[in-house]
Amino acid sequence: MTDSSWWVYIVRCADDTLYTGISNDVERRVSEHQSQGRKTARYLRGRAPLALVYTQQAGDYGAALRLEYRIKQLDRRAKLRLISGDESILTSLMEQADESSSG
Repeated sequence: MTDSSWWVYIVRCADDTLYTGISNDVERRVSEHQSQGRKTARYLRGRAPLALVYTQQAGDYGAALRLEYRIKQLDRRAKLRLISGDESILTSLMEQADESSSG
């Protein structure tokens, strides 16, 4: 996962909350979060250990931002369905992201 394309990822925190982010190197970014150092997202501080539970290639940076936004708008139940592999959730999110970029 270390090429020029961008990815959306979800990590599960020790307190069972879900955090969604984007990166062009998910493994590095999750490692930064896990280390709890200065590059850790503010929300994740004190919530380790973390588990990477979902990744989705999103294309370019803008597409990743749009998909991340759409995922963050989902309720917890829908996020859990997405994590479990419910393709209908992903299809809907990708269509919404495409619509917002074209118009």
